[in-house]
Amino acid sequence: MRLLVVEDEAKTAQFLAKGLGESGFVVDVAANGLDGRYLIEQQDYDLIILDVMLPGLNGWQLLKLIRQRGETPVLFLTARDSIEDRVRGLELGADDYLVKPFAFAELLARVKTLLRRGPVREIEVYNIADLEVDVPRRRVSRNGQRISLTNKEFALLHLLASRRGEVLARTLIASQVWNLNFDSDTNMVEVAVRRLRAKVDDPYMPKLIHTVRGVGYQLQAPDE
Repeated sequence: MRLLVVEDEAKTAQFLAKGLGESGFVVDVAANGLDGRYLIEQQDYDLIILDVMLPGLNGWQLLKLIRQRGETPVLFLTARDSIEDRVRGLELGADDYLVKPFAFAELLARVKTLLRRGPVREIEVYNIADLEVDVPRRRVSRNGQRISLTNKEFALLHLLASRRGEVLARTLIASQVWNLNFDSDTNMVEVAVRRLRAKVDDPYMPKLIHTVRGVGYQLQAPDE
């Protein structure tokens, strides 16, 4: 498998390239955002490890480019350790977020976990009342009207639809959608559900996304 490391700290980049290479991966390295963009446009990668603070183009900008091109797994590796930065990265479409300094064994385990993941294909189109979620085409419509969602909004809706009728806890949603175990006072899931509701539920009847107070959220039609 081929990985791309976009890292401007030379020692860290060399350390990653050596360790990942010894673990059986083919590794390309870019020392700045512009070189990273060039390689991303020229080569298909199985996974990209991305710093946030980069010369040329920063990690946020590169992640947007990557998501415009597809669903390549992205692991942020950065010294920016605030909850706000983590949430921003995950909401923009990153699959994982690891803070420096880091243990190589943990990074390698996260890389392998991301590479093992595969999309759920048992059901390709979910229909709940007048809501349609077309997974392969990543299209969502309600009452025949197309709805534009971010990557994480789509992932959240897909999770709710794939387990329709079940009450999903906040911790489960955070783990499945963001691969993040977060502090109990973080309202990331509530914010994400509120944004999803504003697009998928608020303008329409009947309401499909329900809050079960003290437990979590469920997607269910009124007659189910």
